[in-house]
Amino acid sequence: MKAQQYREMSSDELQNTLQEQQKRLFELRTQAVTETLENSKAMRNARRDIARVKTILREKAKAE
Repeated sequence: MKAQQYREMSSDELQNTLQEQQKRLFELRTQAVTETLENSKAMRNARRDIARVKTILREKAKAE
């Protein structure tokens, strides 16, 4: 997702998205260990999405 799409979400939606992304990253790490990971860039993308969400949550908290 793009950062602009995350900025349009509410804080609660962002928290849910963050939890989903962290679960996804865990699943990808498990796949990497068991050598069933098909797309090696998926882990990188998941980490970057988590960072985007955390950054936007921090921006919203700071603005309040």
